[in-house]
Amino acid sequence: MKISLIGAAGVRTPLIVQSIARRQQRLGLDELALMDIDGEHLDLIGAVIDSAITAQGQGRLGFRLSRTTDARQALQGADYVITTFRVGGIESRVVDERVPLGLGILGQETTGPGGFAMGLRSVPVLLDYLRLMSECCPGAWLVNFANPAGMLAEAVIRSGEWERVVGICDSPSSIQRVAAALVDAPENEVYLDYFGLNHLGWVRSVLHRGADLLPQFIALLQQAGSLPGLPFDPQFIARLGMIPNEYLFYYYHAAQAVKNILASGRTRGERIAAANLRLFADLRRNRTVENPQTLLKIYFDYLDERGRTYMTAETGASHEAGNIGPELAARFAQALGGEGYAGVALDLIEALSGGAPRLMILNIPNRGAIPGMGAQDVVEIPAYVGRDLIRPIAVGSIPAHPLGLMQQVKAYEQLTIQAAVEGCYALALQALTVHPLVRDLESARLILDGYIQGHGAYFPALH
Repeated sequence: MKISLIGAAGVRTPLIVQSIARRQQRLGLDELALMDIDGEHLDLIGAVIDSAITAQGQGRLGFRLSRTTDARQALQGADYVITTFRVGGIESRVVDERVPLGLGILGQETTGPGGFAMGLRSVPVLLDYLRLMSECCPGAWLVNFANPAGMLAEAVIRSGEWERVVGICDSPSSIQRVAAALVDAPENEVYLDYFGLNHLGWVRSVLHRGADLLPQFIALLQQAGSLPGLPFDPQFIARLGMIPNEYLFYYYHAAQAVKNILASGRTRGERIAAANLRLFADLRRNRTVENPQTLLKIYFDYLDERGRTYMTAETGASHEAGNIGPELAARFAQALGGEGYAGVALDLIEALSGGAPRLMILNIPNRGAIPGMGAQDVVEIPAYVGRDLIRPIAVGSIPAHPLGLMQQVKAYEQLTIQAAVEGCYALALQALTVHPLVRDLESARLILDGYIQGHGAYFPALH
């Protein structure tokens, strides 16, 4: 088996390689190809990976590990292609978030107008990779990490060029692990009745041994006042009767998020951009140091800072749980310390390549799973995964409020995809105007023009 990682200069790559190394025998892996257009950053991330291999006493891996800036070389003969690129780098996220914020509109990088800008930049690049895959690895599965994950997966589906595609996110699996920790049960014994779009989902029930744990979960949230990954008013959640994905904070508390970001003085993108500059400068200075722990400490200190500050400025809340007791707090902390995206991707690859079948929450075509959504609409729902097979599990009818929001967001996503493919300014403007966090033509025009100016050559030419 060969896995190719496109966008491998990203900061998650050492964690992905670490997880792959742990599972290499189960995967039957022969080769892992790391590819990125930024050769210097790829080499620095490669130095972290080499240090981790040395520190773990794995002087020699059981598979070939290569690094290249040549996409064709990386993709040649691949069985699985993982995409995790960001067109324009982290600097593009600063533009994505700052331009709308100047109008008092939340620019968030995936759910807000920032997701629109990233989608417009990313769809053409992803479709270019597909054309290369058709030459180099026509039978491969495309596993997309790159955000906005659902929109990009749908762009591939609607292009008609590739059927073996799936978008992944670790948010639903994080909720599942926390729910399992609540009853001190293995993760695979808990089933989430989950539905939505990427970064726009709800848990309708949490099933364990025939019982629904959701009322217990909501009662705990009300008692504690806060739980990790749930930055919502507990009374609102109790009335809603469902657990929203944490990204719904940006819809349910949009004005508060803008207020909090402005008060903090910096956007999330600006904070990460500064942290990334420090990270790569530190790696550059220390890459020749013989002690592998030096680079690893730099790297994991960076990840710790990034994790501790995740969504804190936007929500005004820390990641600490409220009044739940030390034992449960420890279980929650352990549950949230899993493999993240890497674990989701490798669970998927194991099942697709003939390992034990799994139930997973994935971004895949709806195919009738949720009435009211189109057959090709990519939704985030439970699915059965077996050898070379992904099939959606029927969700059934869902409440009007989530369905209405999903339909509106899906309309915006599809207009954005069409605008990116056709290079059409009018479609891009329409997409941004119908976005639930914009909903104003003049604001949409100012944001779109701001993106065109701010992104320069990284933004597609719109006519």
